[in-house]
Amino acid sequence: MNAERNDQIKVVRADYADPGHAAALVMVLDAYASERAGGSDPLSAFAKANLVRELAARPQAYSVLAFDGTAPVGLVNCIEGFSTFACKPLVNVHDVAVLASHRGRGIAALMLAEAERIALERGAVKMTLEVLSGNSGAVRLYERIGFAGYALDPAMGTAQFMQKWLA
Repeated sequence: MNAERNDQIKVVRADYADPGHAAALVMVLDAYASERAGGSDPLSAFAKANLVRELAARPQAYSVLAFDGTAPVGLVNCIEGFSTFACKPLVNVHDVAVLASHRGRGIAALMLAEAERIALERGAVKMTLEVLSGNSGAVRLYERIGFAGYALDPAMGTAQFMQKWLA
């Protein structure tokens, strides 16, 4: 990470009631969703209009934003869950996005460090995330900062992330 290039980067916990933070969250997430790694489909008008209000209505959700000066350049969305084995909260990192113009500067690592600080503040026992296997840059970052494949018993293999759409 080039510290000189990051001296203008500010990482903050998003305030969903702040219109500037709300706009930044939607803008960065929409940019990510529009890229191949985000599915190549911009956010719907419904998501753009309702996302921040819906996040704010969920006390288990929090977001971290990165700004270059006053320009939003990054976002991490987190949702608290619960580890039944540990009987403690866990935090799922649901979205990690940095605008293409600012990648390679360590911004995602800075935001994830803040997300981890908040997770610890909440008493979380671990953080989880999903990443596409073809997103090698993200995989390298996550491994470098301590994430690893989930396994209880190596003989049973690592967990797979699966989904089922409901209507």
